[in-house]
Amino acid sequence: MKIGFYTLGCKVNQYETQAMEQLLREKGHTVGSFQEPCDGYIINTCSVTAVADKKNRAVIRRCRRENPEATVGVCGCYPQHAAQALEGLGVDVIGGSGQREEFLEQMLTTIQTRQPARVLDEALKRRAFEVLPAGSLEGRTRAMLKVQDGCVNFCTYCIIPYTRGPVRSAPAELAVEQAKMLEQQGYRELVITGIEIASWGVDLPGKPALCTLIRQICMAVPKLRVRLGSLEPRIVTEEFCRELSALPNLCPQFHLSMQSGCDTVLERMRRKYDTARYLESVRLLTEAFPGCAITTDMIVAFPGETEEEFAESLAFIRKCAFADMHIFPYSRRPGTPADKMPGQHSNEVKEARSRQAIAVAQELSEAYRQSMVGTVQQVLFEEQEGAFYTGHGPNYVKVYVRGADLHNQILPVQITGVFRDGVLGTLTQG
Repeated sequence: MKIGFYTLGCKVNQYETQAMEQLLREKGHTVGSFQEPCDGYIINTCSVTAVADKKNRAVIRRCRRENPEATVGVCGCYPQHAAQALEGLGVDVIGGSGQREEFLEQMLTTIQTRQPARVLDEALKRRAFEVLPAGSLEGRTRAMLKVQDGCVNFCTYCIIPYTRGPVRSAPAELAVEQAKMLEQQGYRELVITGIEIASWGVDLPGKPALCTLIRQICMAVPKLRVRLGSLEPRIVTEEFCRELSALPNLCPQFHLSMQSGCDTVLERMRRKYDTARYLESVRLLTEAFPGCAITTDMIVAFPGETEEEFAESLAFIRKCAFADMHIFPYSRRPGTPADKMPGQHSNEVKEARSRQAIAVAQELSEAYRQSMVGTVQQVLFEEQEGAFYTGHGPNYVKVYVRGADLHNQILPVQITGVFRDGVLGTLTQG
């Protein structure tokens, strides 16, 4: 049987789709394209915002309309908290954000029997980490390794603790074993990912720290570049930086969760840090990893955010000098405290503040990339783009060089200038 996959949302969703693809092949079946005729289609959904839910429904409707005879399955965070919303959309198999192998087995069964089914549990009752095959099935360049699931932060704008459940951590020995396997398979870079990796270990015996796991993985796969997923600012301490800076294969790029650069807004968001603590994390990282790239996310027009508070956020991101940012206008999420807060902003305000924040983010990004000119970066090359071959340096800035047949090689590149969404360079011998 042939199944096509469509993934919305975060890196964890991408990881879990790749795992299902791998499981499907192991069962003797075929992974098809979502654009070609298949026996079934799986849509792995995101539900981080109401906008994401709208995208989910649009993809489901289109899939059902274009493939009336195929079996359609939907899994991920959207059905986990709103399974009833799938009624009337023609979904045959409803899964959630867990039990991926059982969901896949049910898809294969329903393709044969044509009997609709549900594979859903209660996320808040989960206690075990779901072990799935690690990696990626295309390119053999960068693989993802999921080491953690769940979140208990309960930020006021976020539904994810309800759709993913409490923190569950992969045992260190399992993560190390999977990392070694990926190195043997020819990958050159490993991305450690999870819903909130800073909480890794809190549910394991002895409550080991994340830096312990990172050190074990880096030492076990010295030929692999190791990159970290999103980090909470509170985890960045002097000890954390000292331990990590001693690891030569750890990539000096850190995605440090922010959401707002204003203390009163952070308090309404129920974030567990203030701007002073955040700035301390930035200082520690830049001192331990000179030239490192610090990236972040920012929500604009959060309920009640005043012009003064927004101006504080803009001033703060300039102070942090981020290498790259993702800017999101606040999107109401039914079922969260922020949805009921006063001071909800109009789309016009959201769009205007997004434009302002994006302009500052682009200015900061260009300044960071300009600072790379004259340096030599070890670039992992991934794909041909016209006359250029492109890849990413350790700091995850995209690098363009004129060349061909460079796939999956790590080569030194002299950076000569800012170019498009990255930098331009020339291959060098040293």
